[in-house]
Amino acid sequence: MTSLRLRLTFKLGAAFVLIWALAAAWMLNDLRNQMMFSLDQRLVASARMVAGLMEQLPSLSAKGEGTHFSAEQLDIPGGMACQVSSLRGEILARSHTTPDEGLESHQSGFRDQMIDGTSWRSFTLARGDLFITTADRQVEREALNLSILLAASVPVGVALLGCLCLLWLGIGQSLVPLNRMRDALMRRSADSLEPLQIHPLPSELKPLLDTQNQLLQRIAKTIERERRLTGDAAHELRSPLTAIKTHLQVARMTEGAARDQSLAHAEEGADRLHRTLEQLLLLARVEGSLSFDDGVQSSAEQVARLAIQDANAGDNSRIDLILPDSLLETPLEMPVGLAVAALRNLLDNALRHTPADTRVELSVLTGANSVVFRVRDHGAPISSEDLQHLTQRFWRNGNSAGCGLGLAIVQAIVQRCSCSLKFDSQADGLRVDLGMPLRR
Repeated sequence: MTSLRLRLTFKLGAAFVLIWALAAAWMLNDLRNQMMFSLDQRLVASARMVAGLMEQLPSLSAKGEGTHFSAEQLDIPGGMACQVSSLRGEILARSHTTPDEGLESHQSGFRDQMIDGTSWRSFTLARGDLFITTADRQVEREALNLSILLAASVPVGVALLGCLCLLWLGIGQSLVPLNRMRDALMRRSADSLEPLQIHPLPSELKPLLDTQNQLLQRIAKTIERERRLTGDAAHELRSPLTAIKTHLQVARMTEGAARDQSLAHAEEGADRLHRTLEQLLLLARVEGSLSFDDGVQSSAEQVARLAIQDANAGDNSRIDLILPDSLLETPLEMPVGLAVAALRNLLDNALRHTPADTRVELSVLTGANSVVFRVRDHGAPISSEDLQHLTQRFWRNGNSAGCGLGLAIVQAIVQRCSCSLKFDSQADGLRVDLGMPLRR
């Protein structure tokens, strides 16, 4: 696991080194070219200076070939060779540093020569009937060039190291807010879910802090919802268990019809307890991460008929199914099990709040990309205040015989599968529209 600071320093430092290396190579190459040009110009200047001296000296032909002058006499810089020759190639004068074999001087201008295993850089100037040649050893030129390049490279290297150090320190300083966030989280207790408050904070880290705080809020809501569910479930389960225990005790102490009646009440309590546990398990699965997709595809009509078949534990004779004439066979874009469970819970709720001699209507309305299941009962109207609580867990209107989880499960399925749910209470009953997406 690599440190973020080390990774940033390595990547930015590599970019720094690459840019500095390219700039340094460009600069040093230009410096070398300028240095070589300066050394060549020195050869030219020396040759012209010697030419001027030759015009002031007595005739060289009287002294004969091979006449030697010292560097001081010719005013030649140290390490430089100089040779004066005639048009016929006779060497009339040369400095002591000139090689014994002499310098090639038959052509004006610059040239590179190899004499006695030594490379020379020479310049020849034609002046009247004389050739004046000045030359430098290439090894000395390269040594001078290398020393200058080294002298120029040292500041570049020191500056680069300084930049890398400053980069390391700057990145470390920039990561201080992250360290403060880490320390703030480490100091928190396990049950502390209050939003983090860290000031000042760079603008780049504010989205991270906001996302962290939103996560803490969602966790707090989830924990609160689970605590409330646990408390409500304990209360709801305690009532049927107490009733079952009481009826069984009565049945133990009685005989005949009273005993049979107590056992029947105990069985009803057991059934209610069983239904409550099944609803709790279904709600936990819907709100969890378990998958309901079994690969089966069903149309709106098939889902409606399956929900009617399962509604009210099979006692579905009071449900009327109303289908349009041109109902499409397009499958729903959601697991069939969840679609049937949501619609079945709506039908159960409608049957529970509708008088026994009144029927419940299930209509199927289709659109371009969705289908709407409308469940209509003929129960008592519901106030606008109570409509807001219909999907709350364990909330019941009046003396309802349900466990208060059916509509909560429908709401959980709606949120999970991107469906829609709408309640409309009229004087003649409640209308519930459940919208489900169709497969494209």
